[in-house]
Amino acid sequence: MKELDLESKNALWRDPRAIALLMAASLTTMANATISPALPGLERLFSADPNAAMLTRLLVPAPSLSVAICAPLAGLLADRFGRRPLLLAGTVLFVIAGCAGLVLPDLPTIFASRLVLGIAVALIMTAQTALIGDYFSGHARNALTGLQISARNFGGLVFISLAGWIAVLSPRLPFAIYGLAILFLPLMWRVIADPERAPRTVGAKPDDSSDGAGPWRVSLALLALLQAATNMIFFVMPTQISFFLASRGHASPVMTGAILGVLMVSGGCLALLYPRIQRGSGYGGVFLLGYGAMALGFLLLPLAGATWLLFLAAAAIGAGYALVSPSFVALALNLAPRAARGLAGGILTSSIFIGQFCSPLISTPLIAAHGYPGLFQGTAGLLASMAAIAALASAAAWLRRRTGAEPARSPCA
Repeated sequence: MKELDLESKNALWRDPRAIALLMAASLTTMANATISPALPGLERLFSADPNAAMLTRLLVPAPSLSVAICAPLAGLLADRFGRRPLLLAGTVLFVIAGCAGLVLPDLPTIFASRLVLGIAVALIMTAQTALIGDYFSGHARNALTGLQISARNFGGLVFISLAGWIAVLSPRLPFAIYGLAILFLPLMWRVIADPERAPRTVGAKPDDSSDGAGPWRVSLALLALLQAATNMIFFVMPTQISFFLASRGHASPVMTGAILGVLMVSGGCLALLYPRIQRGSGYGGVFLLGYGAMALGFLLLPLAGATWLLFLAAAAIGAGYALVSPSFVALALNLAPRAARGLAGGILTSSIFIGQFCSPLISTPLIAAHGYPGLFQGTAGLLASMAAIAALASAAAWLRRRTGAEPARSPCA
């Protein structure tokens, strides 16, 4: 199947494969954060369980554990048996496991269903990432990596806002939202096909080779570590924001849904501009702007005396995260050879969810020791340091280009 290098986003919107992949992307935010507004209600519902406080906080990142374990295996399966069967099977499993919380009797069994949901997400995300690399290249690939963040965020806005409203009726009702994924299956079934495997030829480009331990593996590992750290920081929002708001007198799940909705909208809007920003500033500039915005948002959270400042902080965090996230996918697909795109997608997916799962395990003890202000201020300082490193890297790359010491543009330039 021929790769496309399209100059216009409009062309992507006319490609049904791109639409199907964006639908799949929207499920990833839905997987974890949809039930966030219901967490305090679930804790009250199962208050007889002595571990209710920790288990309810783990329900959001629980799928991340399964994804972290299963995504590399899913990547190998995608490279061996194809992307299409993984995407379709993952979507069906997503509906079944996601809706299970409607009827399961206690927190341990709901937690188990969330682990199964993570297996579904691993199948979906790994196949979807590899298919972006298979179907698109160049500007079209960069545009689609930005659009998938928008799809995740705008999908998250709809799902989380809806969850905030129906959680008022029952903390179990948000689990029903996972059933909406069944509506995506007909288009996926019709338009998603595995690309033809190109035969190896003498003189093939290195980017399309499948050599063993090439230097791309080291770069991919470092990229995965950075993405894990980024997601661990960002996931403080969906796992802790409802409890932070309750401590400030905003106990309504509607308020949590609104804050997370702003987080998603700001990120979705800025991700639409990602291709233009990346072309203008390079990847170093993107990471500088993104981590800087996130640092500002976390700095504002404990200082927010007025409600509008809470929304401003959420908007800054969402916008910053939406700037850096597409770069991880674009860089990984640029680094990995065609025959290893499934594995690269699996490793990248695993790193996202390792960070998400570790987030409450680290943030909850820090809150107990230092309170929410200590956590947020420390996070802001860490992000500011990451932005400073990105600034130095960007300046070094600019100097190399100016002095002509960088003769060829690498995938990470």
